[in-house]
Amino acid sequence: MKIFVITKKTGLLCILLTMLALSLVYIGQNTVVSVSGTKRDLPIYCVQKPETEKIVALSFDAAWGNEDTGQLIEIMNKYNVKTTFFVVGGWVDKFPESVKQLSDAGHEIMNHSNTHPHMTQISVEKMKEEVQKCDEKIKAITGVTPTLFRAPYGDYNNQVVQAMRETGHYTIQWDVETLATVGIPWRTRG
Repeated sequence: MKIFVITKKTGLLCILLTMLALSLVYIGQNTVVSVSGTKRDLPIYCVQKPETEKIVALSFDAAWGNEDTGQLIEIMNKYNVKTTFFVVGGWVDKFPESVKQLSDAGHEIMNHSNTHPHMTQISVEKMKEEVQKCDEKIKAITGVTPTLFRAPYGDYNNQVVQAMRETGHYTIQWDVETLATVGIPWRTRG
């Protein structure tokens, strides 16, 4: 009988490689879809590229701790992988050094709201305020104003997508939920 020991580093590498493999899916464009006679404004799930062009878009949502951030940077640097981190303003406040490290390592730092609310349960004004405050925090550290937004919990509707468009942001949604796919217990989605 063989016993396999998976260290934290090996586990993270396995997760990263699994995410890469699972993410080799086609990528489509942001569209407006007719559903039962009403138009639904959808976020971008994927972007179409020629079938011969193999592209993976990896992203992480940062709304909790940062204990694995340095290790993620090392692993991604080792394999020359660049990704997008959707960060919450509160996370930026708690871990500005991690935001700087990620940015300096060449990863995109984008907006995941300031306080991680259910966006469909707040006013359009509050939605815009959430995004503006987080943008300001990210720009203060990275020098770059985010243009992408991922709604906390994947919670969006027409008003969220439109409000983000009005603030100059493309709303981005995931199309593969890797942590759930590989069976890893995980924190509250978002």
